[in-house]
Amino acid sequence: MPPSTPKQASRRRVRLDRLLDPALLRALAEPTRAKLLSCLLKCGRPCSVTEVAACCSVDFSTVSRHLATMARAGLLTADKQGRTVWYSADGESLAAHFRDLAEAIDELSPDEGCCGGTACGSDGGC
Repeated sequence: MPPSTPKQASRRRVRLDRLLDPALLRALAEPTRAKLLSCLLKCGRPCSVTEVAACCSVDFSTVSRHLATMARAGLLTADKQGRTVWYSADGESLAAHFRDLAEAIDELSPDEGCCGGTACGSDGGC
């Protein structure tokens, strides 16, 4: 039976809770980081901070900081070799994560949503 109130729904633990990772979403929400991720995905190989900065016309220190943030969020892998850090994006794993997220959202059909429709407004939202 679905929860009857938003408060009850907030206590319900579902797969969606695990997949809606705030760090990942914050990392993707910044336009420069989105541009850098796109660059790395299109390149298809590990790139140094210098290479990414050159291709995206963004200052080296800014690129370095953004790439590190994305690596901490799990969007990129970082491999340090000497003084050079090589970053790479795994498009297959990122796509799989978003497919899983979409499936988790689909699992919560409207009649199993936050309050089962009993306390929702006329538009169906809580």
